[in-house]
Amino acid sequence: MAVPKVCGIETEYGIVLRGGESNPIMASSILVNAYVQHLGRDDIAGRPTKVSWDFEDESPGTDARGWTAAGAMPPEVETHLVNAVLTNGARYYVDHAHPEYSSPECRSPRSATVYDRAGEIVMQRSMEAAKLNLPPGQEIVVYKNNSDGKGNSYGTHENYLMDRAVPFSRVVNSIMPFFVTRQIFTGSGKVGSEFPGASSEVQFQITQRADFFEEEVGLETTLKRPIVNTRDEPHADAQRYRRLHVITGDATMSEFATYLKLGSAAIVLAMIEDQVFDSRAFSLAASVQAMRVVSWDLSLKRPLELADGRKMTALEIQWEYLRLAQKYAASHGLDCIDPVGDQGAEILANWEGVLRDLETDPLSTSDRLDWSAKYRLFDAYRERHNLSWSDARIRALDLQWHDVRPEKSLGFRQPWRRVLDDTEIKEAVTEPPHDTRAYFRGRCLQRFSPWIAAANWDSIVFDLGTDPLRRVPMLEPLKGTSELVDSLLEGCDTPTQLLDRLGA
Repeated sequence: MAVPKVCGIETEYGIVLRGGESNPIMASSILVNAYVQHLGRDDIAGRPTKVSWDFEDESPGTDARGWTAAGAMPPEVETHLVNAVLTNGARYYVDHAHPEYSSPECRSPRSATVYDRAGEIVMQRSMEAAKLNLPPGQEIVVYKNNSDGKGNSYGTHENYLMDRAVPFSRVVNSIMPFFVTRQIFTGSGKVGSEFPGASSEVQFQITQRADFFEEEVGLETTLKRPIVNTRDEPHADAQRYRRLHVITGDATMSEFATYLKLGSAAIVLAMIEDQVFDSRAFSLAASVQAMRVVSWDLSLKRPLELADGRKMTALEIQWEYLRLAQKYAASHGLDCIDPVGDQGAEILANWEGVLRDLETDPLSTSDRLDWSAKYRLFDAYRERHNLSWSDARIRALDLQWHDVRPEKSLGFRQPWRRVLDDTEIKEAVTEPPHDTRAYFRGRCLQRFSPWIAAANWDSIVFDLGTDPLRRVPMLEPLKGTSELVDSLLEGCDTPTQLLDRLGA
């Protein structure tokens, strides 16, 4: 049976320093430091929880294929930039020229969506805190988008726990058509195109990311971007698990779209592990080109050529994945997605409803999907003011859509169909999920941060002042939950007591 689909999202935010010379690395550092200094405090003494990231196990150059292609340029580990671990178990840091919020490990797609939304609040509070450190007239503004309109793209990456025993080649063959075609409900919409030589007819497209993919499979994430990323950093027991690092998704303002993106992918990956369909059933003849074909086709009717000569639209391929998922749910169940609730059934119902509405009237999904909501709003504005799609005012609206400031953002103002509760989102800003190892990490930061030298996904390093540094390994993502460690933590008043108990 498929392993539990522990998942999470890493969001790189666009950033601008207004009123001063814009250096994105400096602005990102100010933003993260301001949050930690003014808001990221523990629950006991009010001290800043400035716990740094432990880079001991970082290995972005390890390739899941067992070899690295000639000329490959994996991301560099930038240990000199600002890194912090938050009390909700998340990582908040400067990644190249962007602030990045990496959610804690979550047991279900819904939980991961909650913590993605919590990241927006972290950004909002960071912007307010940064004003305290900036000269009058200066302000840092962040955007939850994936393109700056100047040829630069930054990622919204998903991560899913997978069984190491599954051949990576089977993962690649089975997931590739899904990633190419799921854009029809994961895209956040974009005015124009940044693909070299793109036709001027591409006035609006479904996704912000499709213009920037150049390879089907590869290790890079910033150059020669691949549809399937081969980075092999499990951040867990490497003998049992792999972490599929997904870089094809858009940052969406609709929590419904984020939930469906995570949920549908988790189900498909479970199907791949359990070998319930032919891995080459929907293989595309040219996947990279198909990414742009799908994104540029607002009618959703343009056929894609398959490797065996057949032709299917993105919608038709998604219908096939859905039907297989429904059969899989009936035969295997969806406990690997959500062991205690009915998220699996909810995801399947949402998936079917979206495909049905996209088939009959794509714009009828504007209460759920970013791209159709954005298109409907922008097209109405354009018609009302007799503007072309290339007008600067339309492009300004595209940026304003992704503004994370609630009073400025167009994306936040949409009448979205909700799947979450505001109370749980606000709680997730400081509290970790209860059902993964992120709980232990978060609770330790809340109680013992002055004695924590560093932390990462699979360990915490304690510095008690006299003894050598003590590393607590956490290689099992589903250990360290509230059920397993609450009694342990409640009986410990000091980190020394905790480490003694763990040692025993």
